[in-house]
Amino acid sequence: MSTTRQPPPGDLGPEPDDAGNTSAPSDRRVRALALSDASGVVPLARDFTRQALHDWGWLPAATADRRAAAEDVLLVVSELVTNACLHAEGPEELRVSTHAKVLRLEVSDRGAGQPEPRTPHRAGRPGGHGMFIVQRLCLDWGVVRNPGETGKTVWAELAAPPS
Repeated sequence: MSTTRQPPPGDLGPEPDDAGNTSAPSDRRVRALALSDASGVVPLARDFTRQALHDWGWLPAATADRRAAAEDVLLVVSELVTNACLHAEGPEELRVSTHAKVLRLEVSDRGAGQPEPRTPHRAGRPGGHGMFIVQRLCLDWGVVRNPGETGKTVWAELAAPPS
């Protein structure tokens, strides 16, 4: 896990407008979804991400590899949002961004805890697999904390599907 690699402020492109669109001059795209006080946040986050993947051309997937890449993204979103629900007083926001060949997921929450894969990992036992799944599917992941503020942002990066 990396907790030191953070994008500089503004490195992920302009903030999205109310419709979730950006005016980025490059192939950089960003979408954000407020999750605080929402009900059914896990399916809401998956649907939001699925729509972004569709709008960005990841879906519908033409090949099995592209379909698997999109399903990996949706699984990681589910795990990050579920962890915020179970261990961090609930999620505040989901950000989905893509640039070049990397898709970045960020879930902000109010919790003080530090997510980490459970070791030793015990396959076949219920619970405790979320961050292990994130670690296995992602290029990298980590936690960003803003000094003087409560909560954190857990981020994960996945490779774009093969063309």
